[in-house]
Amino acid sequence: MVDDPEESEFVMSRARAVRSSAAPLRVPLPVPGEEPTTCCPPHTTGAVVRDGVRIPYAVHGSGDVSVLLLPTWSLVPSRWWKAQIPYLSRHLRVVTFDGRGSGGADRPVGGAAYADEQYAADAAAVLDATETDRAVVVGYSCGAAWAIHLAVTHPERVQGVVAIGPSCGLKVAAPAREHYGWEARLDTTQGWAKYNRGYWLGGGYDDFIDFFAHQMFTELHSTKQIEDIVRWAHQISPQTLVDTTAGRLGLDGAVTVPLEPLCAQVRCPVLVVHGSEDAVRPSTVGERLADLTGGDLVLVNGGGHGLPAREPVRINQLIKDFAQDTSTDSSPLHRTWTRAQQRRRKVLYLSSPIGLGHCRRDMAVATELRRSHPDLEIDWLTQHPVTRVLEDAGERVHPASSWLANESTHIEDESADHDLHAFRAIRRMDEIMVNNFMVFADVVKEGCYDLVVADEAWDVDYFLHENPELKRFAFAWMTDFVGWVPMPDGGEREVALTADYNAEMIEQRARYRRVRDASVFVGTPDDVVDLPFGPGLPNIREWTEANFDFAGYVTGFVPPTDVERAAVRRRLGCHDDELLCVVTVGGSGVGESLLRKVMDAVPLARQRIPGLHFLVVTGPRIDPATLPRRRGVSCRGYVPDLYQQLAACDLAVVQGGLTTCMELAASHRPFIYVPLQHHFEQNVHVRHRLERYGAGTCMEYAEACDPDALVAAMVEELGRGTRGLDVETDGAARAASMLATLL
Repeated sequence: MVDDPEESEFVMSRARAVRSSAAPLRVPLPVPGEEPTTCCPPHTTGAVVRDGVRIPYAVHGSGDVSVLLLPTWSLVPSRWWKAQIPYLSRHLRVVTFDGRGSGGADRPVGGAAYADEQYAADAAAVLDATETDRAVVVGYSCGAAWAIHLAVTHPERVQGVVAIGPSCGLKVAAPAREHYGWEARLDTTQGWAKYNRGYWLGGGYDDFIDFFAHQMFTELHSTKQIEDIVRWAHQISPQTLVDTTAGRLGLDGAVTVPLEPLCAQVRCPVLVVHGSEDAVRPSTVGERLADLTGGDLVLVNGGGHGLPAREPVRINQLIKDFAQDTSTDSSPLHRTWTRAQQRRRKVLYLSSPIGLGHCRRDMAVATELRRSHPDLEIDWLTQHPVTRVLEDAGERVHPASSWLANESTHIEDESADHDLHAFRAIRRMDEIMVNNFMVFADVVKEGCYDLVVADEAWDVDYFLHENPELKRFAFAWMTDFVGWVPMPDGGEREVALTADYNAEMIEQRARYRRVRDASVFVGTPDDVVDLPFGPGLPNIREWTEANFDFAGYVTGFVPPTDVERAAVRRRLGCHDDELLCVVTVGGSGVGESLLRKVMDAVPLARQRIPGLHFLVVTGPRIDPATLPRRRGVSCRGYVPDLYQQLAACDLAVVQGGLTTCMELAASHRPFIYVPLQHHFEQNVHVRHRLERYGAGTCMEYAEACDPDALVAAMVEELGRGTRGLDVETDGAARAASMLATLL
């Protein structure tokens, strides 16, 4: 692996130049039902009606210390706090509610219904309804003013105030905005002139929302956060936004109490957090609020307005620490600490739960690591279905694994009819990734690990580069592909988005090479696609060769001999004159559609191929009983040593996942693989590797849906025989030797 600082700086500068010179990414209008299900459902939900307005609330977690996460501007519902709720609710009791005019709350008419005092009174009513005596009150943007009102009118209920990016009525100059009056008739619609009553009501609402979302996030690579704001903003009408703004400004019958005199009356602790590059409200607003309340100030250099979404790790820690520090709970802590020289070597292994392929190779690498360090302790932090495999093997699964939000469930929810837009699914997994990184951060804070091995644990690799000060261990990254790739029908927008994600990764690696102590590619340089990361960005293969070491492929097994293969066939009940076709779709539940299409073709296949029997393996997340019964078909669920059945088959029909396909390639079995539609890894990265090995035949799902076409392909594949390169058998030992030097 090459480590050239000058080359790294060149690549980083090049990526930044490409990103900064590119046209702004335009975010489309929201698609109904596009919001993913929360990874942290509330324990209690309800609604309070105050002054005729229904306010829905939710309670997450439990404990003696409560945190009230206030609404913000009406553009944004309580889902804004999605990156905070899972983490905070593991440590504290968290209360949220949709503010009037947003989310699921009522939308009263007129500015008077939206004065600051109304929101503070709603917050007090929610505290009553949720039986919350006292709480740390967190206000973001406009919510900071409501937190101050609540702290003054109900001081006995407010344990402390956290104000993030406060956008409130303080006497701080903002020339860029003050030049344009909100009620004025303007002769321009450029810049902050878009912040205008007449423009919103006169057809400029969508343009303003797009502009405002980009002002919220001045940091590069904030496309997902911008999309969220645009989608949420279209849950309300332009008139509602006008009413809520008028109420905040004291117009249309609204009466507001000046905020500055109230600040002097705040008696609880206050923490103000503001970004130095906030384009909505300058950091001088936060500085002024801290001065007026006697509070502490955290200035985030380089940070924009949307800190809870863009810097969730730091914001989560600040809120949690502030809440615990201001608590009157003084229960003693009892801890054990072991001197460094008396500790056994410890590894925390993170194995991706999306499918079971990572698990087999990770267990093989772990076995080799133990050969070089017999005293090694390994904890596994992962999710179902990987936990099942590990527990069956007698491995130690860390108890904190139960706190992880399940990625396989999210992937299954994102898929339909053998179609999974993998890049989009990963982007929409942001809430899960924040939650799971925060779990990881808690584990390593107390665990004293010598080494963390992350096999495609994208959350950990990303957020460690965003928060490198949290690294306190040797860190090794493993992956079998590099580079997000756009699908052809995604158009220019997907090309720009994937390039933006790739550019961010390149910049992270160039700036903080020390975060990864080892980068291990599971394969060879020729297995890497020879494509650019995006317009004006480096070539993926060249960059990977300069930034990774190569272990060769890790199968986790030695291909069975002919004698062993015959023994497996006997155990499966196959006679010498019979043919066995294994059908499997991996460890996730996204392949059920393909299984059903193959089952539809079974009668025709058995008619055209005498002596053909099928073994259908559904995996741990698909119930075999849900599939139709067919003569000549055996259905099984989870099979621990699936590679043996694959090695024993005469033919296989599988999804396009790398592990299953490479297990077939290692045993030189003929097979048909059907990549998930829009799955860039299966359609580009995996297909490239399989073609290099000369293994298998790719078939589009639309073709596989036709029984005649599928059976014809099966006949042809059986006649083609085996071919191709041998798959490496020493990959696990090579990978382990790279990791062993870090212990």
